[in-house]
Amino acid sequence: MEELLSKLDSGPHSEKGDNGRLGIVGGSIEFAGPPALAGLAALRTGSDVAKVLTSEVAIEVVAGFSPNLLTNRFTGDVLTPDSVGKVLTVAEWSDALVVGPGLETPNPEAIRQVVDGVDVPTVVDATAIGPALGADFEGMVLTPDGAEVERIEDEHGSLDEFVRATGAVVVSKGAEDVIFDGDDRYVNDEGTPAMTVAGTGDTLAGVVGSLLGQGLEPVDAARLGPWIVGRAGELAADEYGSGMVATDVIDRVPAAFESGG
Repeated sequence: MEELLSKLDSGPHSEKGDNGRLGIVGGSIEFAGPPALAGLAALRTGSDVAKVLTSEVAIEVVAGFSPNLLTNRFTGDVLTPDSVGKVLTVAEWSDALVVGPGLETPNPEAIRQVVDGVDVPTVVDATAIGPALGADFEGMVLTPDGAEVERIEDEHGSLDEFVRATGAVVVSKGAEDVIFDGDDRYVNDEGTPAMTVAGTGDTLAGVVGSLLGQGLEPVDAARLGPWIVGRAGELAADEYGSGMVATDVIDRVPAAFESGG
């Protein structure tokens, strides 16, 4: 991964904003933590700014999670077409966007309008993946878990067929992460069984989004992101074993960079 890591080197005269602004759309009353975890993971990966657009019932929790996150809200607990304009405004501000962490039963039409309407590199994650099927995924990165992979395969037959048909890059998360890009496949075997803890998928979405915002191509971000998170998870497990939590992984993202340089 040294070659991919070298693409992230900042120049000696970089200024605020040069390393990317990430927008994150997610969160609900039951799942307020995921978008905050994604934002903190992005900051640890090197993004200069992370802004979370979340539901009005979750914003106090998200805003209170860390003073390092910017926050705003959409109306209600569920993303609806009425809030698409607000999402697109965040996308215009952003160098990359993550859609999905903690979004509980979003309105399918709203998700499709967002995915079709954004004009920046985008990660589509979690509950946003299913409703977005049929939208324009060209150049986007999807990060499905096993259940979300099944949803894609039900409609497209296989992940191989899906990426060839849509132009998306897919990170299929599991004991080994498999990255699908056109006819190419890559496998990431960094990680630990302790990473089954809640929040590591949100961490991955934030890391990949950060890498996109820093200028990496979708396939490079999709390959490097799981390696960073897996290596950080190994470092966290060395200290906490099976008792580690997602924030332990996030805190060790900078050390993961150092271990691969």
